[in-house]
Amino acid sequence: MNTRLLSLFLIASLSLTGCSSLPNWANPGTWFVNKEKLERKRLDPIVEEFEPEKLWSRDIGKGVKGHFSRLKPAYGYDLLYAADRHGKVVAFNPENGKRVWQRNFAVFKKKGFFSFITRLWRSGESAKIGGGIGVAYEKVFFGTENGDVYALDAKTGDTVWHQTIKGEVLAEPAIDAGIVAFNTGSGTLFALDAESGEERWTFESEVPPLSLRGVSAPVADSGGIISGTASGRLVVVIAESGQVAWEQPIGKPTGGTELQRIIDIDGKPLVLAGIAYVISYDGTLAAVELRSGRVIWTREYKSSKRISIAGNSLFVVGSDSTVYALDRRNGIELWSQRGLVERELTAAQPVSDYVVVGDRYGIMHWLRQSDGEMVARIDVGGNDEDKSVYVTPIAEGNTIYAQTRMGKVVALQTP
Repeated sequence: MNTRLLSLFLIASLSLTGCSSLPNWANPGTWFVNKEKLERKRLDPIVEEFEPEKLWSRDIGKGVKGHFSRLKPAYGYDLLYAADRHGKVVAFNPENGKRVWQRNFAVFKKKGFFSFITRLWRSGESAKIGGGIGVAYEKVFFGTENGDVYALDAKTGDTVWHQTIKGEVLAEPAIDAGIVAFNTGSGTLFALDAESGEERWTFESEVPPLSLRGVSAPVADSGGIISGTASGRLVVVIAESGQVAWEQPIGKPTGGTELQRIIDIDGKPLVLAGIAYVISYDGTLAAVELRSGRVIWTREYKSSKRISIAGNSLFVVGSDSTVYALDRRNGIELWSQRGLVERELTAAQPVSDYVVVGDRYGIMHWLRQSDGEMVARIDVGGNDEDKSVYVTPIAEGNTIYAQTRMGKVVALQTP
């Protein structure tokens, strides 16, 4: 009898192995998937051509943690600027990482005699700095998810002006012709006077019922503000007047559900020699003539990250973290690198003869521009709770500046 009961129990257990109510360790199917994901985290060995040098590393506030953000460092006026979501904005000496000035935009609602004492042990309410930093006209510009926009003196950090706009600022601004343009999650592009913060004009684009979290960072070029929209269009607005020069559909919605029909252009357009290169989430990469809006060529690549360029090569990081190089003149693929698939790479940043990408595990990778071969890597995540390098690093000369989710800013030298 005991034997029969034991047999029935084993049969019942086997029949339930696919049941989602079982814990992961008891579900062979789930265990296999998790093991497969674990395998993807492991990197194949490479022949290292050089070892990147870590020049310095500094912590800035609490970083962005698990929030959506495209905060990344910005360089200008011989200083490096960085921010965390909670409210800290810092200017560093780029050579040694020493702080030149620091501001805190976290909100402290209590006022009066005890407010100073309260600040000593409370961090305040998050300012929700979500848009990247822009540097021009001897000012530092940034925005928040609450719609607050600031201009600070680049040398001292003093507030030059503060303005409030409608919508979340989720991307770095475009700055030219005396204006600073912020794209918002509501689909509205705001142009403010760079000296006073006064509103100059607005441009509203259509936002579909379902779209990606994030917006395209606008670009200023040739007297226009170029931006992608959530409806998959590339738009050029005249910077001085706010009039639309042209709109060109890039993404084409397909499929029967709203999820399948997402066609956002979330990557920052790349503009060079009168041509705008742009990529949409639905899988369309296009080269568009800036003067007329005429599409020169298209290719099928899917990404929500910006395109980068060095010489005649475009570098695209696909949605699955495959890295591609294409000839900018005709879109012909030169090489692809699949050794970092599923590592949630940043966009590629050219530096010297390489492109650099960061991944969710805090590792920076150097790929040769000529053939995509991985030639160097370094772990910058350290012991952070969340190590990931979540946004594209920036380059100044042969130095790369990267920022992790936990607010660590790292300077790396490429030989």
